Amino acid sequence: MIILITGRPGVGKTTLIKKLARLLQNAGGFYTEEIREAGKRVGFKILTLDGKEGLLARVGFPSVFRVGKYGVNLRDLEKIGVKALEKAIAEKDIVIIDEIGKMELFSDKFRQVVEKAFDSGKDVIATIKKSKDNFLDKLKNKKGVIIFEMNEKNRDRLFDEIAELFMLKSNRGGRK
Repeated sequence: MIILITGRPGVGKTTLIKKLARLLQNAGGFYTEEIREAGKRVGFKILTLDGKEGLLARVGFPSVFRVGKYGVNLRDLEKIGVKALEKAIAEKDIVIIDEIGKMELFSDKFRQVVEKAFDSGKDVIATIKKSKDNFLDKLKNKKGVIIFEMNEKNRDRLFDEIAELFMLKSNRGGRK
């Protein structure tokens, strides 16, 4: 089962991913969090489910890869984020990816491991940017993908809906 969660920035996608990661047994991967200083967002960090941390992007970070005011750190994305996904594909039942977005898509290694996760037969839960992109459209159109669009009205309900899908699956005979 591949579940993609989309929606506008700040609607709660990462919060949902973190809650699902705590609930679901045998999950691996990573999520992202804002870095704030004096109440202002200055960057993003990568946190793996097994406790590793790295810098994804930051204001003033020297990089040719930029999203708005943020320089993107492909080194940490690949060394920490991609490695966490590879490990999850090899060792876990569920692969968690937060997020498949503009910053992450600068990395060919990230794109490759995401495709590997989608084709692995493992369950995948990922947040994905809403906008059009050939790579993202290919992922969204893969067989068996379920897409949830999160908004302020349904964000509290989505946790229960997705958790129920996993409970139903485990009651039908478990993982692949």
